[in-house]
Amino acid sequence: MMDHLIGEGGELGWVVLKALLLYLTAIIGFRFGERRTLMEMSPFDFVAAVAVGAIVGRVPNASTTSYLAGAVTLLTLLVAHRLITQLRYFPSMADLIDPPPRLLMAHGGVLEGELRRCGLTRNDLYGLLRQQGIEDLSEVQFVICEQRGQISIVRQTDRGGADPCLVRDIRARTSS
Repeated sequence: MMDHLIGEGGELGWVVLKALLLYLTAIIGFRFGERRTLMEMSPFDFVAAVAVGAIVGRVPNASTTSYLAGAVTLLTLLVAHRLITQLRYFPSMADLIDPPPRLLMAHGGVLEGELRRCGLTRNDLYGLLRQQGIEDLSEVQFVICEQRGQISIVRQTDRGGADPCLVRDIRARTSS
């Protein structure tokens, strides 16, 4: 009975290593995948949520996995998630972990390559613009696919445009 609850002590180190490697592999996969998959979650948030659900759903029903092995796996993922959350405060790490915002439209012109990188079509973009009451592309100064997959629309104004601080990093990243 105790063996089903705690398993063998030697296997726990391998459980931690496998859980951490799988978590990092999933983050890398989602980091370089299309943003449509993530909706409004960052890659590491999405992976953590799915992994926690899988562990909680699998461990109680698996006769070959002890509770302790499942708990160690779960805690390893949660600690790794917390560590990655903290690493995002360092700019060089944030660039690796979070996808950069992408400029999808500038001054009424659609940037096809950026749309493709985000997994969006012109029809997707046009639908988003219609939802925001845009009737003419000339009304749009910028459309930005944000880090978490949301779409921001900056309209043309009579005041001379968006505050440069809001769009500086986005323009620099897409022009290079």
